Amino acid sequence: MDKIIALNWQEMLVPTQSLLEIFVRGTITYWLIYLILRLFRRGTGQLGISDLLLITMISDAAQNSMAGEYNSIPEGAVLILTLVLWDYVIDYVGYKKMFFGGLARPDPILLIRNGRLLRANMEKQLIDEDELMGLLREKEVDDYRKVKTCYLESTGNISVILKKDS
Repeated sequence: MDKIIALNWQEMLVPTQSLLEIFVRGTITYWLIYLILRLFRRGTGQLGISDLLLITMISDAAQNSMAGEYNSIPEGAVLILTLVLWDYVIDYVGYKKMFFGGLARPDPILLIRNGRLLRANMEKQLIDEDELMGLLREKEVDDYRKVKTCYLESTGNISVILKKDS
């Protein structure tokens, strides 16, 4: 019964590691994961099961490199705040177009021009015709030949401009 209601205030509130070390570990790990995901992944607007699996596996694999062994609430809070801080900084820098704005917000990729699929661009983004057609149907476009331009935006969404009827 004592284990159910007992609290170890020392372990819960007193850090066992340097909070600065946790901040530095979190910073390095965040930037490493960010750069890997930015360079090798740009989804098409929605998280699929493989994306969720990848994120879960990365978070599990990165846990020890970020935090080592810690038990206290302040240590966990510093790590979480570090990750949130860097996420905000990247969004802010991308918004202000400072430093590496192109990395934070890459240029849109043209996928369709004047009713023609740009297969080289689609291949670079690992988007096949079936996936693109599904994305177009979500925009209520049933035939890519009706499309003047279609871009894969930096957010992973597509934007579509239809040809004007003559």
